[in-house]
Amino acid sequence: MKAKNFSLALLALTGSLISGSASGQGYKPNRPIEVVVHSALGGGSDVFARAIVEMTEREKLLSQRLVVVNKTAGAGIEAMAYLVGKKGDDHTIGIFTNTWVATPLTSKDSQYTVKDLTPLVRLILEPTIAVVNANSPYMNMNDFVEAAKKNPGSLKQAGGSVTAIESLTGLLIQRATGAKWSFISTPAVKDRIANILAGNVQIIIPQPQDVNEYIIAGKLRPIAALTEKRLAALPDVPTIKEQGISMSIIANARGFLAPPGISKEVVGFWEDFFAGLIRTASWKKYLEENQVENVFLNSRDLAPFLDEQITLMRSVLQEAGVKIER
Repeated sequence: MKAKNFSLALLALTGSLISGSASGQGYKPNRPIEVVVHSALGGGSDVFARAIVEMTEREKLLSQRLVVVNKTAGAGIEAMAYLVGKKGDDHTIGIFTNTWVATPLTSKDSQYTVKDLTPLVRLILEPTIAVVNANSPYMNMNDFVEAAKKNPGSLKQAGGSVTAIESLTGLLIQRATGAKWSFISTPAVKDRIANILAGNVQIIIPQPQDVNEYIIAGKLRPIAALTEKRLAALPDVPTIKEQGISMSIIANARGFLAPPGISKEVVGFWEDFFAGLIRTASWKKYLEENQVENVFLNSRDLAPFLDEQITLMRSVLQEAGVKIER
C-alpha cells in the first residue's frame, strides 16, 4: 500500500512538473503575429523588434512570421490603444519601454496605461551615455553644463519623444545643475547621430551600441556614463555621479505586453517562447554586441515590476520638473 501511494504521489508530482514547464502547450499560433512598436522605422523599439524577428527566424523558433507594426502617434498612446483594441487577440503582442510608463503620467490624451495590458516578459535593460562631437570643446559633462549655463537654450540635444529615457535624463541633468538647453525630438537614432556629426545639435544620450563605431573612429566623444558604475566597454568614461552631479539614474527596460483578455495558455506560450530565445546563441551574441543586460522576468513577476516603474517614473518626472497629469 505504501509503495502504491508513493507511486501515485510521484506520478502526481511528475504531472505537475510537466504541466508547469509546458504552460503554453494548449496554444499555438496559426497565422502571422503582429509585433506592435511605438517608434518609427529606425527608432529604438523598431530596431529591437526587427532584431527579435531576425533571431527568431535564424533559430527557427516559430512556425509563423513575426510582423512589425509601427503605431507612432503620441509616444506610446497609439500603440497602447491599438493593443487594448485587440482585446482577446492571441496573435498580437507589443514591445513596451519606459516611454509606455511615462507617457500616461504626463499626457491628458492617454486613455490607457501598461496596467490595461497583459504582462508577458521583461527581456533587457539598456544603459545610456552622454556623447558630443569629437571636435567640440566639451571634454566632460561639467564642460557641457558650464557652456549651457553661459548661453541658456542655445545648445541642443537630439532624442526621441519627450518622455523617452534620453529626454528625461537630459532634464534630470539640467534640474540637478541649473543648466538649460533645447531638446529636438528626432525619432530615428541614425538621424540623431547624423545631426550631431553635422553640428546641428551638440549632445545626444544614446545607448553605447548605437555610437560605438563613431567613438572608435574618433568622430564622437563620450563625456559621461549615465549609470551607477562605469561600463565595462567604456572603462575610461566616468559616471555622471563621479563628475559631481547627483541625480536619479534610469535605464530603459524593454519587454513584451499583450492585449487584455488573452488566456493563460497564450501567456504561457510567450513565456516559453522568450525563455527559449534567451538560451540561443543568437541572443547571447545580441547581448554582447549591444552591451545590454539580460534581465528576464516572467508574466507573474513583470506585473509588480511595472507597478514599481510607475512609482519610480512619477518620481523621476517630478524631479525633472515635468507636470504630472495622473
